[in-house]
Amino acid sequence: MSIRVMLVDDQVLLRTGFRMVLAAQPDMEVVAEAGDGLEALEAVRSAEVDVVLMDVRMPKLDGVEATRRICEVDGAPRVLILTTFDLDEYAFSALKAGASGFMLKDVPPGELLAAIRAVHSGDAVVAPSTTRRLLNRFAPMLPGTGGGRSGAPSRPELERLTDREREVMMLVAQGLSNGEIAGRLVLSEATVKTHVGRILTKLELRDRVQVVVMAYETGLVRAGGPPR
Repeated sequence: MSIRVMLVDDQVLLRTGFRMVLAAQPDMEVVAEAGDGLEALEAVRSAEVDVVLMDVRMPKLDGVEATRRICEVDGAPRVLILTTFDLDEYAFSALKAGASGFMLKDVPPGELLAAIRAVHSGDAVVAPSTTRRLLNRFAPMLPGTGGGRSGAPSRPELERLTDREREVMMLVAQGLSNGEIAGRLVLSEATVKTHVGRILTKLELRDRVQVVVMAYETGLVRAGGPPR
């Protein structure tokens, strides 16, 4: 079954380029397009979409708010943000809003296709190390991470985790893949995947991106430094 993709960008030329790349793939099809966030919301209601490629700076309704509204819907598609270095702050806000990852608009076609497949499969974090760099830059915007606080994480949600799950969560937040975490903790990759799944369930999080955000938000991981 093909991955059903929606393109959301106010630049028609960019949408055309992305459509051509996706159309050449046997496992992907573009089922909808939109030129702004409002059009995207309407399209999601009328078309069956698996992955949304979302621009951030658009007229009428920007990609951040559109992402937030889309992710609030039951059975919502995954949202992959397309950004530039100049718009990192928008990408950060979109991750908070529920996006499953982000990439630069000038990403090579092969990487874009791999990202769509990864997001569709539920891996969510396209590039964990990039996510961490972004959060390191903007973590002071998060409640509970500023002012050089010290001590235990402040949120009671983390009390639901076992010591091992908390350890895995910290490594996810540092940008490690399941394989890298397995090597660090001397576990099988399948065991790490199970731990990550339990973390998502216990904390009622959508995906690994949201694990990273919560780790910074609670102070479990400190911006620019080792875990607490």
